[in-house]
Amino acid sequence: MKEIFKNDWQEILEDEFQKDYYKELRKLLINEYRTHEIFPKATDIFNAFNYTAYSDVKVVILGQDPYHNVGQAHGLAFSVKEGVRIPPSLVNIYKELNSDLGIPIANTGYLKSWADEGIMLLNTTLTVRAHEPMSHSKIGWEIFTNAVIEKLSEKEEPIVFILWGNHAKKRKKFIKNNRHLIIEGVHPSPLSANRGFFGSKPFSRANKFLEENGIKPPSWVVKEV
Repeated sequence: MKEIFKNDWQEILEDEFQKDYYKELRKLLINEYRTHEIFPKATDIFNAFNYTAYSDVKVVILGQDPYHNVGQAHGLAFSVKEGVRIPPSLVNIYKELNSDLGIPIANTGYLKSWADEGIMLLNTTLTVRAHEPMSHSKIGWEIFTNAVIEKLSEKEEPIVFILWGNHAKKRKKFIKNNRHLIIEGVHPSPLSANRGFFGSKPFSRANKFLEENGIKPPSWVVKEV
């Protein structure tokens, strides 16, 4: 795993990489990758940062941890690799996107086109053991991603934080600047989507806020590779 970003995140997070907790996390991860099957592959861990520069972030969608089945995770929350079956939560996100903005439901679950538009797809835990959901949730990643959320909160330009489900909502306390918009809602999982996710219109609400602040909203169209 290399913490070398291709953009302004490198300077922003340089101090975080020098902290003791992160050094311990790094050691643990090196051993985990040697001894277990871990997702995503090490070169994809930081794709949320590499694909969306700090200066380009308009919207942050917060996920929990990577998909834990073979061939799915590639470093972006809710996204799967091209050609992989679209997971149920993302199917529901697409349904709400279609209802809210009239955007046709995509045939791919690969969301890099969103990342390229300034939509940061950040999981609070960045790695997972194969077939063991939340297996890396207590090893230090959340200290790191909480710090990332605080850094995003410091941005001068208003941005939108979309927090779906209780896990994401717990990160609200790290968004300390009231210039930003926080959209809280029910998780899009099939277990909960019918309890308030459908009809919540998060995408149009995000667009309206950005437009009111003189910022061009991202395109929510999911482009196939």
